[in-house]
Amino acid sequence: MDHLLAAALAEARRGLAEGGIPIGAVLAVDGEIIGRGRNRRVQRGSAILPAEIDCLQNAGRLSASTYRRAVLYTTLSPCDLCGGAALLYKIPRIVIGENRTFCGPEDYLRQRGVQLDVRDNAQCRELLEAFIAARSHIWHEDIGICGTHTTELTLLRADELVYWAVGSM
Repeated sequence: MDHLLAAALAEARRGLAEGGIPIGAVLAVDGEIIGRGRNRRVQRGSAILPAEIDCLQNAGRLSASTYRRAVLYTTLSPCDLCGGAALLYKIPRIVIGENRTFCGPEDYLRQRGVQLDVRDNAQCRELLEAFIAARSHIWHEDIGICGTHTTELTLLRADELVYWAVGSM
């Protein structure tokens, strides 16, 4: 694992130690970290503070040219909100620790020109899998379950289980 993904994993572990969901992210420009974040939805009682958004907020206001040189490292495939932020700021590349536990809108990001580098890192996956096994109610409330190559999307929200077929992803 390279040092930038390792830094994102360290953020995920920090989030877990705080009682949150272990997902972490870093933003790097020219190989140097300029922002760090972790999923803080539980810790802050926030509806909109996943790791990548926390990371972008912590990086502060940046120029458009800086974002175009940036790489976002995240331990988990980004959700729609985080993928949308990458598109909004024209971040050209996202390094994803793993996408088996949850797979966000990766095809859409690729269609929009974002280069995705999925590492399928066992440490990233095992950390989140252990969290889900121990605190599934928080995971289900937060994001649900979606495999990378599934034809059925399962959303779990506040103890309500909803299934629907979405076709081939």
